[in-house]
Amino acid sequence: MTELNEAVKIIFFDIDGTLIDQQAETMTDKTIEALKQLHANGYKLCVASGRPPFALNELYDLPFDAFLTFNGSYCFTRDDVVYENAIPNEDIQQLAKNGEAIDRPIAIATNEAMHANGWDEDLAEYFSFGGMALEKADDFDDVSKHDAIYQVMSGGREEEYDALLKDIKGAEITAWWDRAVDIIPKGGGKGKAVEKFLDYYQLDASQAMAFGDGNNDLPMFDAITHGIAMGNGSDDLKAVAEDVCPSVADDGIYYYCQEKGLI
Repeated sequence: MTELNEAVKIIFFDIDGTLIDQQAETMTDKTIEALKQLHANGYKLCVASGRPPFALNELYDLPFDAFLTFNGSYCFTRDDVVYENAIPNEDIQQLAKNGEAIDRPIAIATNEAMHANGWDEDLAEYFSFGGMALEKADDFDDVSKHDAIYQVMSGGREEEYDALLKDIKGAEITAWWDRAVDIIPKGGGKGKAVEKFLDYYQLDASQAMAFGDGNNDLPMFDAITHGIAMGNGSDDLKAVAEDVCPSVADDGIYYYCQEKGLI
């Protein structure tokens, strides 16, 4: 056995651009095989995504032990809610105003559904990555005022970030795509949620591995020892990664895990 597969006990996986090619709708057979073999070999497996829990689709049928959703704002196992962290409702109201000022609709997410106050091309395409259709919700105002909101999604380029966050105190932007953003609770992110899972399973950072491709995976890599960037990943993520595997289009997770003796 290699030193790596002796050390690792839990593996975190981003979804879009990591488990699933952005040009595809589902995982390849080899990626699914890798997950099944990893689980059979005793590794705990955790989804670590910006997706909501209701957009994980076929992932619930695969041997994942835990689910880090909304970039870490709502985290659970098959039995327990491990961690939840909502954006203050007053910030949700302000985000809607900010978006309206720059002609950007927003979508707010509870742990059960997504509610949008409008439609634009960038946000609609962003929804499509998770297999969802963007539709305006009649109950947006009521939900934004009274429900626990774990993430906000909006179309937006980097030059629009300041306008989106004007007068916002309890939320911040994380992004992995250049045409849209996830807005999460301030001080949140995948890194904090990973730490919650490590505490839950009584593991430490040296026993954790993560695969990712985007800049929203940077906090996750900071929280663990073995961060593996996809070949199609961002330059920023590759710069801090312990290693780089082949791209998602080339079944990078399968071949990396095979090379390192994890499967």
